[in-house]
Amino acid sequence: MTSKPVSEVKPIAAQSISSCGADAGVPSEHRVKMNRMRQRIAQRLKDAQNTCAMLTTFNEVDMTNLIELRKTHKDEFLKKHGFKLGFMSSFVKASAHALNSVPVVNAVIDGTDIVYRDYVDISVAVATPKGLVVPVIRNVGSMNFADIERTINELGEKARSGTLAIEDMDGGTFTISNGGVFGSMFGTPIINPPQSAILGMHAVVDRPVAINGKVEIKPIMYVALTYDHRLIDGREAVIFLRKIKSAVEDPHIHLLDI
Repeated sequence: MTSKPVSEVKPIAAQSISSCGADAGVPSEHRVKMNRMRQRIAQRLKDAQNTCAMLTTFNEVDMTNLIELRKTHKDEFLKKHGFKLGFMSSFVKASAHALNSVPVVNAVIDGTDIVYRDYVDISVAVATPKGLVVPVIRNVGSMNFADIERTINELGEKARSGTLAIEDMDGGTFTISNGGVFGSMFGTPIINPPQSAILGMHAVVDRPVAINGKVEIKPIMYVALTYDHRLIDGREAVIFLRKIKSAVEDPHIHLLDI
């Protein structure tokens, strides 16, 4: 201890601290310039937060039937098409079905007008080393599972190789983000402006579920829908997410259009 007044205590020079070296556990930092893509992503996400009245609703999807469908046909599908059958095509198709059933989720606010889009172009979030990009699958309503998987593979390869064009990311009426590929259990995605809603997929985990009074273990995925509450009411958001749930749990819904 020292009897010197605080005003007379000299601070330790920065040179003295840094001379101890990294081996002594001294914290350090470095600065890098944010690339243009990251700057653009940051600006768009903040704009969405400042503009939209974002609210998120949740549900859970029993993946049993989809996993069984994939398990039964994966080898034949790969042999015929040259790429694997994933979960994303089912969620894209289910989203298109739900968007046609609840068109306000496919709409957007423009000033004091509501613009209803009569087409379904779904943006799919893809992680790249430079940041998140959202290439668009166009005219999803006219596509089958193989068409969707092929397009996702092509756009994903473009994204990872840095060859996506502006046209590949322009437009889109709805977005799907799959955090489950990284192990995410739960999350609240942010709307991709100028869209009005985004679906968040998550990891498939075996969970106990009550079925007909009995507890069974089922592969469950939690799903989240973030929507612009200025345009979409809670009723429509819940109905929309339940339609996705139903269409994924029972793929026959796609075929019967019900």
